[in-house]
Amino acid sequence: MTAPAAGRGEAPRRVDELAPRGALAFGNLPALVEAGRTLNYRQLAEAVEETAASLVRLSLRPGDRTLIVNENCAAAIVLALAANRCRAWPVLVNARLSAREIEAIRGHSVPRRTFCTVEVSPEAAGHAARLGSEPLALPGVGAVAASACDEAAVPEAVCDAPGADVGALIYTSGTTGAPKGVMLSHSNLLFAARSGATLRRVGSGDRVYAALPISHVFGLASVALSTLFAGAALHLVPRFTPEGFAAALAVEGVSVVPGVPAMYARLLDHARRSGKPLSAPRARFLYAGGAPLDPQLKADVERVFGQPLHNGYGLTETSPSVASTRIDSPRTDLSIGPPVPGIEVRIVDAAGRVVAPGEVGELHIRGPNVMLGYYRAPELTAEVVSADGWFNTGDLARADVDGNLFIAGRTKELIIRSGFNVYPVEVEGVLTQHPDVRQCAVVGRAVPGNEEVVAFVEVREGSAATPAELTAFAAERLAPYKLPAEIVILPTLPASATGKVLKSALRERAQNKPT
Repeated sequence: MTAPAAGRGEAPRRVDELAPRGALAFGNLPALVEAGRTLNYRQLAEAVEETAASLVRLSLRPGDRTLIVNENCAAAIVLALAANRCRAWPVLVNARLSAREIEAIRGHSVPRRTFCTVEVSPEAAGHAARLGSEPLALPGVGAVAASACDEAAVPEAVCDAPGADVGALIYTSGTTGAPKGVMLSHSNLLFAARSGATLRRVGSGDRVYAALPISHVFGLASVALSTLFAGAALHLVPRFTPEGFAAALAVEGVSVVPGVPAMYARLLDHARRSGKPLSAPRARFLYAGGAPLDPQLKADVERVFGQPLHNGYGLTETSPSVASTRIDSPRTDLSIGPPVPGIEVRIVDAAGRVVAPGEVGELHIRGPNVMLGYYRAPELTAEVVSADGWFNTGDLARADVDGNLFIAGRTKELIIRSGFNVYPVEVEGVLTQHPDVRQCAVVGRAVPGNEEVVAFVEVREGSAATPAELTAFAAERLAPYKLPAEIVILPTLPASATGKVLKSALRERAQNKPT
């Protein structure tokens, strides 16, 4: 197998070129760090090349899909890059999905082989056993399990242009309906990698915390690939715990800290319960994404760490880069910052007209980050991507006069109460200011001739807060039409593997309330 062309200092054209480029540019510097194992950039390149040769021996062909059922580990990274090296499509799936969910994705993507990262994930081991997989040793990164070859798999056409060739197939999270696979090109993913490394000023001396699943585009492109692009060390965490997060900050020298808001909330709760102050001597850049950030959590994190908590926004379909607050101009509000350089945004009303600064409308995106489309679903692609390349996010947003963006909620989540628009994010922002509320999610409930506001709240451990107390708190801070008709306290809010609250489940629960 001939080595890829990208050399030291050259911009990679394909995702797999990050490995040989890293070997030339960063050599013996640490690339992947996990419990009991560290691979430097030279060893990473060797592992990818040898694994790619193994995949060829296992009959993997250009255009084949390669399902990688994983939790974060070096083996998953190596498998994904090796699949790219073979011109195949890595399909990264979280091992904590149920057998039904895994089979839905397998049925849709029809992978030639399925690999499971059995050494770091009991769930992956369970899926491997169910599939009758066999052990496969990967040089330098341990063993995985490989399924039998599916002779029914038909390869897709491959393309030499990195902007048209699929670098990863990522399935969007959801609790209902058929799985939806997002085709991201090599150019999409490398744009996100380059943008993330540049905006966060990641360098070879950084260690980047990687607890966000690489089966999600945030963890894959914005965290893992941007780290490898910059020559930094990727600190791989198979499963998030607040205790592990605290140790990574205090002992393991993590300097760049990406997370979803729920991770930061759990870390602060852990510190409160333990009574031990958090220590983060090397942490220099904290940022949140993947879910709305509430003002109280932002303030608490900034008080504890003594530095800004940056905010960003993206979607699977935009690989995920869209907007981010800047390192030199942190925000005191909940702005997601200006668009990433190279990306166009517009905010439009229901008639498609661009709205004035300060007005809320639907957010549309165009640029090198927009997906190739949904796999085997051209009609769904056409519903969200216009002929001239604008992707309709389905999110409501506004922009200030300086171009900083603010997310107001999802178009489908907008609640119309007695003719007034209620944006869930505003109600959530008020409720999370209560000292006993850890996180909250607001949904609409249809009632005859109207819509009600329903809030689901997760309180801090030991809290005695009641729905009546929280309602009174909100009533002092919200207009009457924005006030929840019902507040439901839950032990935990339902969430995806990335910590994103599953509002679809809450919406169903609210609607099915007994009358």
